[in-house]
Amino acid sequence: MFPSWLQILLVVMLALIFFGRGKISDFMTDLASGIKSFRKGMSDDDDTAIEDNEDKE
Repeated sequence: MFPSWLQILLVVMLALIFFGRGKISDFMTDLASGIKSFRKGMSDDDDTAIEDNEDKE
């Protein structure tokens, strides 16, 4: 069973009332920076793995 648009709207409204707009935007900013650092770490690991393979040959 998928929630209807009215139920989703109600949950969003309650979240805004309880947490306020500022806390939610801070949370989203922190989440975005965490995702960016994760992606950067993954690309750094890929670069390191490629360099390690070249050193072995």
